[in-house]
Order: sequence, then C-alpha cells, then structure tokens
Amino acid sequence: MRYAVTLVPDDNGTLLVTAPDIPEAVTFGEDREDALARAADAIETAIMGFMSAREDIPSPKAKGQDYVSLAALSVAKIELYRAMRADGVGKAALAKRLGVALPQIDRLLDLRHASRLDAIERAFAALGRTMEVVIRAAA
Repeated sequence: MRYAVTLVPDDNGTLLVTAPDIPEAVTFGEDREDALARAADAIETAIMGFMSAREDIPSPKAKGQDYVSLAALSVAKIELYRAMRADGVGKAALAKRLGVALPQIDRLLDLRHASRLDAIERAFAALGRTMEVVIRAAA
C-alpha cells in the first residue's frame, strides 16, 4: 500500500510533508529521507484515527513524485479492518468467532502492535477470506 506524498521546502530549512489522500497526515523532516520516514508514521497515525472513529480508510489514489509504502503487517491489519466493515462485523463479534477475548482483537487492529501473521490469517478466515502475500520487484 503506497501513498503519494508531497514534500515542500519550509521557510525554516525543513521539508513539510502532506499526503493528498489523507489530509490529516501532516509532518516534516530535516531532509528527504527523514521526511519520508516521518510521512509513513503520520499516515499510519491518521489511519489509526480513522479506525478508532470507525470511519472508512481512504485508499491510495493520488499520483505524485514521492511515495511511502506502509509496512506489510500494517497493510494486513488495515485490510482486516476493511473486511470487518464490509461484512458489518464488529470487534466483539470477531472475538466471539475466534474464541478470544476482545483485547486480542484490539491488538490485531493496532498498527503499533507486532501481531503474529497467523493470528491475522485466522481472523481473515473467520470472515470467510484468505490472505496472500505478493512480492514485486522494487520500482
């Protein structure tokens, strides 16, 4: 999952970073590398806000010169959240289907928690879905 970002030189020597698809994600960096690293964090933070508010997560659509890719584990969690919303399945219902406590579902959806991939796969299976990993050559 790659989001376009815009880097604009600020008047204090830093780079202002925005993400057209997620206006809530605004940050800065000392240089290009720092700005892009902070952009990924800002996007994930904004996405966690959408999840907490039970809102849809904007898909990456904008084109740009610079992009940031979210971590694969974060993408899996985002897609799990989307699948739950699409099916109208709340956290409590998913916990019941999996036979686990609600805090375990909270951790599965927490982009900052290092969940096990097999736990996410089980959650997808409980929603009637499978998960697959695709590896591509770097652009």
